[in-house]
Amino acid sequence: MLVFPEVHFSDEEQVSFTNLLGGSAKEIGGATTSQGVFKVTLDEKINDKVAEYLKGSLYWHIDGTMNPVPIRASMLTAKVLAPEGGDTDFANTATSYEALPQAKKDEIEGLRVVHSLWRSQLYHTPEPTMAQLKDWVSRGEAEIPLVCKHKSGRKSMVLGNTAHYVVGLDHKASHHLLNELRNFATDDAFSYRHKWAVGDTVIWDNRTSLHRATPYDPYAGRMMHRTILLGTEAWEN
Repeated sequence: MLVFPEVHFSDEEQVSFTNLLGGSAKEIGGATTSQGVFKVTLDEKINDKVAEYLKGSLYWHIDGTMNPVPIRASMLTAKVLAPEGGDTDFANTATSYEALPQAKKDEIEGLRVVHSLWRSQLYHTPEPTMAQLKDWVSRGEAEIPLVCKHKSGRKSMVLGNTAHYVVGLDHKASHHLLNELRNFATDDAFSYRHKWAVGDTVIWDNRTSLHRATPYDPYAGRMMHRTILLGTEAWEN
């Protein structure tokens, strides 16, 4: 990840910079956009169609786990900050994989995980209405490797709140393993908390970075402008 302190990108400048690095990918359906920029806010008055979905950003996740080709990188610019909270945590799933004991690497090699939107939504809404549940389930799911190999030869783990279960393991063993790996990958040795200043821009490698926002009042006015870079590598090479 890279941090550009207080560069104060305009939307046009952020889009131009994103395009220079590989172009913008299509944003979440129904998201509020301006000049190709997605406005990240939990305020339902602004993002009425996706504010509920964005509550999942408060938990460790990787964007696009259900897409055959995930986005390559995300770029956020801080426009308005919350009075309290609203920092962003990042954790490196490539460095943490490399630090795993060889026995654990051997154990998880070749395992596959089913990812789904509805799994991630249960983190913040554990008792959804049937309408909510049907909507989430309709978004589909995907089965992808737990350990993703990149064209560079490096490997990383695909974890986070969309990770539903490990194929072939029973319920308890699956949750135990996913929880164990997430806790390991988000240890202080592999993570960084960014405390935002207005005008900061942060860009990160989406395929190897778990991230989450720390809790804040959804109506405090916090506003981030996001652009995303087109993916170049499928989860499975």
